[in-house]
Amino acid sequence: MTSLIDIKNYTWRYLYTNQPAVKNINLTLDEGLFLGVIGPNGSGKTTLAYSLNGLIPGQYHGIKEGEVLIDGTEVEAYAKGTLQRQVGVVFSDPEAQFTAMTVEDELVFGMENLGMSIPEIRERLEWVVSLTDLQPLLLKPPYEISGGQKQRVALAAVLAMTPRVMILDEPTSMLDPISRKRVFDVLAKLKKEQKNTIIVIEHSLENLIPLADRMAFMLNGELVLEDETRAFFAQIAMLMEKGIFPPDAMQFFHQLALQHMYSGALPLTVEEATQSLRASLARAAGGQS
Repeated sequence: MTSLIDIKNYTWRYLYTNQPAVKNINLTLDEGLFLGVIGPNGSGKTTLAYSLNGLIPGQYHGIKEGEVLIDGTEVEAYAKGTLQRQVGVVFSDPEAQFTAMTVEDELVFGMENLGMSIPEIRERLEWVVSLTDLQPLLLKPPYEISGGQKQRVALAAVLAMTPRVMILDEPTSMLDPISRKRVFDVLAKLKKEQKNTIIVIEHSLENLIPLADRMAFMLNGELVLEDETRAFFAQIAMLMEKGIFPPDAMQFFHQLALQHMYSGALPLTVEEATQSLRASLARAAGGQS
């Protein structure tokens, strides 16, 4: 894999504010990676996302230090409109992205703006509709469908433009558990079938952790920790001290480890936890025989 995103000593402060929104960020991502970004509200996650696709500084005023490079080129050096073909953003409020009167027109709109041919648009449309399960909704107004459906439409509309980097900014923050799972099911299919670099800013760790190759934790504008997912959660004590609470299964095994009743790596999923628990019980039973 080649390095696709390079952020070097990056600091951004919005005008008329005293403190930087993000400060001294250093981050390198290889192409095809899935990065999960977590942290409390106001920690700089959205500012970082907007910095990657040129919304900052393109549509916001402020003071910038350092570099944000996409495929070796500083975001400010891209010609107007070209960076968005490389980096697509799905916002937490999908209606903010809607411009058309039907779901089908919404999916086609971005591809038309990029000048894709009609055969290419048709092929892409068929692919994203199948991937996101939107066939029954194509003729409906995007403003009249459910929240989970809106989020899948917004995701499909960005995906149809074939960006190399996809950023989802809290895509499930307003969704019920079933709709949240359907959005992550789409991301799982996307990770399996495509080579996009995916960055998801999210609070729902149960859904995020199984997909993430790497995790990043932001706090007060700083990148506190970034690592491969299993190594990241090996720092569970520090994360919990700073208000990040991993899924219950992981916390359970952390407590076992503190009591010297478990010594392996912390399980990342319920399935891993079940296997680890069975193995621990089998060893305990064997030791008593």
